Amino acid sequence: MPAQKPTAKPAKKSTPQALALAAKKTKATLTPQAAKTLRARAQAVFAILAARYPEPAPMLDYADAWGLLTATVLAAQCTDARVNQVTPELFRRWPAIADLANADVTEIEEVVRSTGFFHNKAKNLKAAATRVMETYGGAVPRTMAELTTLPGVARKTANIVLGSAFGINEGIAVDTHVTRLSFRLGLTQSRDPKIIERDLMPLFERDQWMDINHFLVFFGREVCDARKPKCAACPLAALCPREGVQ
Repeated sequence: MPAQKPTAKPAKKSTPQALALAAKKTKATLTPQAAKTLRARAQAVFAILAARYPEPAPMLDYADAWGLLTATVLAAQCTDARVNQVTPELFRRWPAIADLANADVTEIEEVVRSTGFFHNKAKNLKAAATRVMETYGGAVPRTMAELTTLPGVARKTANIVLGSAFGINEGIAVDTHVTRLSFRLGLTQSRDPKIIERDLMPLFERDQWMDINHFLVFFGREVCDARKPKCAACPLAALCPREGVQ
């Protein structure tokens, strides 16, 4: 049997298998070539998911930026389906931001109770509405710095509102699905949302930042389940190093 040739450096047109192998070997510190290879694989992932999900959008129902912000706050530790059942009554009772700012917090609690953590969610929504009215003239702010001053709004929520409601890509929203999939796909070595966002942003074009969040959320729900990922039927199998998957 002839001796096996030494492994060559990845070519410009690497196969999916070569890209996945390179990602498996990639650690926290990337050489320029490793970074280039990882970005190429991330773009291959994006292309496959873009073809699978041609119309990416939040699964939360909303009519405007305030509606999306409210729904995203309620979605913490809760399913989108449940939030979509709650928000119609919430906005029937308090259709305007000013209405919620003036609402009795105990009444808000009763409406959002089924989303879990309802004491904090109700308190934060009322306080956020009050701040929007008093500080931002009744309009949801359009910058990361301003949005993250609102009670209950961290960077993930701000990224979702900016990207989906205003078309402003400030960063990449990192939720549980993005955390799980980006790690399994070898796009990050971290479990920390802030570090994951920092790792992902150079791998995608700025106008892809909101879409990659949607893609990974959809795919995480359909295929790459937390407990039982459907690896045998996964269209990303050739690109995936399966980090952390038994």
